[in-house]
Amino acid sequence: MERPLESAAARAAGAAVFEGIYSEYNKREYVSPDPLQFLYGYDAAEDREVAGLIASALAYGRVAQILKSVGRVLDVLGEHPAEYLKNTECCEYERKLAGFVHRFTDSAALCSFLGAVGEVLRSYGSLERLFLSGWRGDICEAIENFTDVMNGFAGCGSSFLLPRPSKGSACKRMALYLRWMVRHDEVDPGGWSGIKPADLIVPLDTHLFHISSVLGLCSLKSANGRAAAEITESFRDISPDDPVKYDFSLTRYGIRNDMTVEELFAKWHCGRKHG
Repeated sequence: MERPLESAAARAAGAAVFEGIYSEYNKREYVSPDPLQFLYGYDAAEDREVAGLIASALAYGRVAQILKSVGRVLDVLGEHPAEYLKNTECCEYERKLAGFVHRFTDSAALCSFLGAVGEVLRSYGSLERLFLSGWRGDICEAIENFTDVMNGFAGCGSSFLLPRPSKGSACKRMALYLRWMVRHDEVDPGGWSGIKPADLIVPLDTHLFHISSVLGLCSLKSANGRAAAEITESFRDISPDDPVKYDFSLTRYGIRNDMTVEELFAKWHCGRKHG
């Protein structure tokens, strides 16, 4: 199938529309309520990567509950979560997080996850170094390796907190985490330098899938790993060095009460018509 942004004229028109939306809405004032807001409280990359992994792993369900759950965990870990998990016995935070429940994640699953983070920090020095240990130029392969190592340290074969690309999942929460840590602009705080924005894949959920389908950027019927790859390629047509650049600003449509997908489609149609 020919992609909708394959011609030079289509790419220019699409870029103009997306750049306008990015310029207007890719701002911190539009972040809250979003688990990303927790990352702004950490100056050190080593703490931000830990807080970000926790925030992204729990980023499922209703946003109010996500913020409550992430806030509770980060409150326990304190101002320097990397140092805390690296040097603290599991029994201490198991006691403090007793009774924790976030939909499918109970305190036992959460503490195994936190224990795995601590083991990674002791063994690899940082979460980024673990990710880079599996980097061969394929983002899904690196995610799979990251998940394998984390689950190994957690003592489990699989975990809802860390989906696998090999299972067909779009791995939205891991892709979201990578966007936060790899990109650096007014919204995404960055902190990692070993992966380039060009290598990222879109954090695909049902909302972005709907937007992409309405704009003709995806031909598939399900928000799975194949759809994430196709949508990423569509965005790469107009932003080769940063295909995930427009994710945050575009997904404000339909999330915020004053920004509808219908309004986005009108902008897109008008821009393509006059492009």
